[in-house]
Amino acid sequence: MALVEIERDGSIALVRLNRPPVNALNEELANDLLAAFTECQDPKLRAVVVAGQPNFAAGADIKGFLAQMEEGSLVDRIATALVKAIQVLEELDKPTIAAVHGFALGGGLELAMGADFRYLAEDARVGQPEILLGLIPGAGGTQRLTRLVGYQTAKEMVFTGRQVRASEALDLGLADKVVPDAQLLDVAMEDAAEWANKATLGLAEAKRVLRETGVSGDFASDLRLENKAFLRLFASRDAREGVAAFIEKRPPEFKAE
Repeated sequence: MALVEIERDGSIALVRLNRPPVNALNEELANDLLAAFTECQDPKLRAVVVAGQPNFAAGADIKGFLAQMEEGSLVDRIATALVKAIQVLEELDKPTIAAVHGFALGGGLELAMGADFRYLAEDARVGQPEILLGLIPGAGGTQRLTRLVGYQTAKEMVFTGRQVRASEALDLGLADKVVPDAQLLDVAMEDAAEWANKATLGLAEAKRVLRETGVSGDFASDLRLENKAFLRLFASRDAREGVAAFIEKRPPEFKAE
């Protein structure tokens, strides 16, 4: 049984976690996610949805933690594979949506935060509960959570390890949409289809600039990076099509590379 399945719907990829019942993260699943997100670098794919049902991912598989604590290297391998998988997801040059059913806890929330947007089912719960095991997030949780919800709220969530309901996650900026459970995947796929029809090159540059700036503290350097990206796009096929469509009063027809 494949632990990660990829379904292609035209220019959209649906990446499904498939380790029932809760999609607990282990080394094999983390490596399969890395392979799946690497496959999603295909320029023919223009949007990606990541999902898992009935739970997105309820954290690491902790049943073997005691043995892993004796072996050490296994924990290193799992953490390293998950960090790499999330980084590849985050750096995809196309819009990505995490469709969160049920629980997204620990590494599951860290995975969801690697996507551009998080859509939560109404009954979803998210959190970083590692502190309850005497641990801290180990796959980017402290950093991405801080950037999404702010320093003080991230500190409170990490210190308490509490589970956050979907409605609160929306208020905090941790969720972008809250949708009835039965409609969640359809809404995510519909929105992904909209993104897939937009300016591919422009979205890729916007995503890169937003990711690489705003956290360095060097405003002048960030402005230069933005300007260089703008100039690259100004000479692009997408920009020519967008301007021509505006002048001709027609919808633009942006195409994949």
